[in-house]
Amino acid sequence: MRLQALHGWHSLLVNTYPHPGRAHYNARPFLLILGEADLDIIVNEELKAYIDPLTPEEHESLERSLLAEGCRDALVLWGNVLVDGHNRYGICQKHGLPFQTMQNPRFQSIEDVHLWMIDQHLGRRSVSDFQRGVLALRKREILAQRSAIQASTPPVPTTEHEDKDEAASLDEPPAPTPHPAERPPSREALAREAKLSGNQVALIEKIQKQAAPEVVAAVRSGMISINAAAAVSSLPEEEQREAALAGSKELKEMAKRVRDAKRKPRDVAAKEPITPSPVTSADDDADELITLRRQVAELREENAALRKELADLRAVSG
Repeated sequence: MRLQALHGWHSLLVNTYPHPGRAHYNARPFLLILGEADLDIIVNEELKAYIDPLTPEEHESLERSLLAEGCRDALVLWGNVLVDGHNRYGICQKHGLPFQTMQNPRFQSIEDVHLWMIDQHLGRRSVSDFQRGVLALRKREILAQRSAIQASTPPVPTTEHEDKDEAASLDEPPAPTPHPAERPPSREALAREAKLSGNQVALIEKIQKQAAPEVVAAVRSGMISINAAAAVSSLPEEEQREAALAGSKELKEMAKRVRDAKRKPRDVAAKEPITPSPVTSADDDADELITLRRQVAELREENAALRKELADLRAVSG
């Protein structure tokens, strides 16, 4: 009886949402409806590459686990499109292992799928700090685009006659109601969600915008720290590429040179005597106070970054 009920749910979902674009999603906790593993599963390469792949060691460990214990967690689908479980699906196909699938009827668009994938991976301990920052920034970008679109799209007015016609058409299933777009989170909220500091999120954003692909690959692989990659990313792209090709030692030395070069002007300015102007206005005093506060904030951020880098070096050497 239970199997028949589950099969009925699956049939209802397929009939209601024959195409993934018609599925409805909202941000509240939801139940995934158990489906059948004999569906014609579609692997979308863009979705597969949306999250950083497992390392060879992690993939081998997962394969050993599946061979020993079977595929215990169901694969998550959107219609026939595979959303979560690409590695498990590939291993099961390779060895002929049985698996289950679960349908999520609440996705309405590919952005909803991306947001769900991001939230899932932010909750996993195996995700590195850099990956967490990248995923959190992607989430902010999606929500910012949604908020902008929603703000620029006026609501569609409905007449009383149309409302009566809609109420009378009981044979047709109701169209999915779009969930209100979430506001983009602040940098602080974004950092908390990703279990990072605000300074780390800012550095990761800088790396994404300015770093050469070779430097991004180095920080993804753990060859250099986030702080070192952010420092190197301020250099011309060709210099970044040459340092990355030379190896982690050259990248770390270049990052140190960049930080030293930024620190020297501040040291010189601190040693120079300050000669007060004979006549100063209130505006000049206010500007000087703002400048000093900004310099203090920058020094604090740099101090925190140096402490993080020192901790990373100790962890590597230990």
